[in-house]
Amino acid sequence: MLTTFKRSLLLVVGVLALMLGVIGAFLPLLPTVPLILLAAYCFSRSSDPLLQWLMRHRYFGPLIKDFQANKGVSRSIKYRAIVMLWLSISVSCWLVGHLWLCAILVVIAASVTFYLLRLPEGSKNNKGNKS
Repeated sequence: MLTTFKRSLLLVVGVLALMLGVIGAFLPLLPTVPLILLAAYCFSRSSDPLLQWLMRHRYFGPLIKDFQANKGVSRSIKYRAIVMLWLSISVSCWLVGHLWLCAILVVIAASVTFYLLRLPEGSKNNKGNKS
């Protein structure tokens, strides 16, 4: 049984992870998938209504359900995340124009890409994963 403090802490961490995950869908370098999965874990321990809302969410629900059912993320979500990451890094490098800053962004993007490629893959029958 969780104490009130632990439950509150998990709730705060879950809300922060969800907010960062949503922001990460639009900004480079914030990994959306792990943050949404972290939010689901925190909500599963702290707030059933928030967990149910997240599970019914149009975009994030299928991702979480697939991860739970298959212990992985669909290949299409991985590839979309990688494409969006590299597109946003390319735009960032073009806007920034400093070689050293671009080099740092490319190293970070390569690390995130490596992480995403190493995530276990869900079943190939994922038809509900749209993002």
